[in-house]
Amino acid sequence: VPVAGRRNVLVTSALPYVNNVPHLGNIIGCVLSADVFARYCRLRGHNVLYVCGTDEYGTATENKALEEGCSPLEICDKYHAIHKEVYEWFNISFDHFGRTSTPQQTEICQSIFSKLLDNNWLSENTMQQLYCESCQRFLADRFVVGSCPVEGCGNDTARGDQCDRCGRLLNSTELIDPRCKVCEGIPIVRDTDHLFLELPLLKEQLEKYIDEASATGSWSQNAVRITDAWLKEGLRPRCITRDLKWGVPVPHEKYKDKVFYVWFDAPIGYISITACYTPEWEKWWKNPENVELYQFMGKDNVPFHTVMFPSALLGTGENWTLMKNISVTEYLNYESGIAQVLFKPLFILGHLLFLFTLLSCTGKFSKTKGIGVFGNDAKATNIPADVWRYYLLSNRPEASDAVFTWGGLQIKHNNELLKNLGNFIYRVLSFIAKPEGAGYGSIIPEAPNADIHPLSQSLAETVGNLIQQYIDAMDKVKLKQGLKIAMAISSEGNAYLQESQFWKLYKQDPASCTTVMKTSVGVVYLLACLLEPFMPSFSKDVCHQLLNYLHSGNVYMQIYNVLFSGPGLATAESLSE
Repeated sequence: VPVAGRRNVLVTSALPYVNNVPHLGNIIGCVLSADVFARYCRLRGHNVLYVCGTDEYGTATENKALEEGCSPLEICDKYHAIHKEVYEWFNISFDHFGRTSTPQQTEICQSIFSKLLDNNWLSENTMQQLYCESCQRFLADRFVVGSCPVEGCGNDTARGDQCDRCGRLLNSTELIDPRCKVCEGIPIVRDTDHLFLELPLLKEQLEKYIDEASATGSWSQNAVRITDAWLKEGLRPRCITRDLKWGVPVPHEKYKDKVFYVWFDAPIGYISITACYTPEWEKWWKNPENVELYQFMGKDNVPFHTVMFPSALLGTGENWTLMKNISVTEYLNYESGIAQVLFKPLFILGHLLFLFTLLSCTGKFSKTKGIGVFGNDAKATNIPADVWRYYLLSNRPEASDAVFTWGGLQIKHNNELLKNLGNFIYRVLSFIAKPEGAGYGSIIPEAPNADIHPLSQSLAETVGNLIQQYIDAMDKVKLKQGLKIAMAISSEGNAYLQESQFWKLYKQDPASCTTVMKTSVGVVYLLACLLEPFMPSFSKDVCHQLLNYLHSGNVYMQIYNVLFSGPGLATAESLSE
């Protein structure tokens, strides 16, 4: 629960659908970015709750169940387990990874609906929708296929919500020669009544919230741009019900055979998943004075989190914890052509690895089309998870779309992880590990004159400035910049070693050599702290190696507390020390 006197940070990442295996675009856009920020906040000593889970209701799940010949619940059980396994391999530090098909989801979702109804923020309207007489049901968008109405497109397998060939967003009633995806029958157009959230009536409250939160919370620019576009276009009533079976039932006599539209109920999943974690969930979600909510997602999810979700919460009249900061990524695209065996046999963090041939297609990562690298693919390469984490985060599509390439992964690994970071740590620790007469017998030397060593003082000033820049970037959720700054400190360490020529000092000026080596160990330890949010396994490995050299219990506990217990990175000053 939130703790008085501490900064309480609630972190969520967009809930992934359970209709397929998550790909790298999903991972960097949502769970990995949120994980880095949550880990950073923990190191700063903040009280953090990081929740996520699988989004299990709606048409996509019913459609997948139809494809695989099983029930929606069986699909959810199957893919929830797959998602959980992938995220565990990527070392995502959820406090709780749940799901939306729970009693808590039903209870909270229906409660919010009832308050919106009582406060007169809902309206009824009649829509025209395709109805299959053979199946005796209204057809959700994805249960209809037909010819695209766009002139010149020619796609005769367009879905009721979108044509994948020309990209046009559609209504199912616009399709030419529509047919039911279940029975191949020809549906008819029939009227159906639905409930709508009256966004125009909530506009004043919503705009006040957006203006304040986007300014004080430093929303990412793409989130601001997308939200502004929605507001300028004009808010319209949004349908919150669907003619489906798999979903949260609508607690209304007239609409008891309908369920809530997934984009009404899915964001409420953050709340219900928290309720599954702690019965005192309201201390997080109805406590805006003491809790800061940070949300992470891809750009296609923005309107539902900056317009729909806060409108629903505002309409209840209750004191909800609304989002302070939203961090939004652009798309991660996949390279074109056939990815041959680009990597020769190579060593990554001490492991001999081989990459096998992978077929690829041009364009966006896509679960439905099978384009890109999926979580289980990444695991199968035997490349450590931290290498994947580093590449994705250093290539994070923050301001524009980014491209994943196998060659780029190799270059990042060889030129940055090996030649920069790995080289620096290896040179320092291997020299100290050498026996006396060639090194220090695996004992970190004392350095009583470090404060009068000019080269070390120059390094301290440079690194101190970089630490402040790192903290500023991470506080503003500029994760890519934070990682770049941390790696710049590693580069400064390499330059320091090279300029000092420590291998000569060992014989010619032993006192200066001890200063250089102990200072360098300090930088190694510092890098383990700064890079823990990005590469947690690497950080633990480095600290375990450092512990092998330490004979002081106090120093041991200091490192252990920072890396494994927290709080640690309280101020820039403590890091500089």
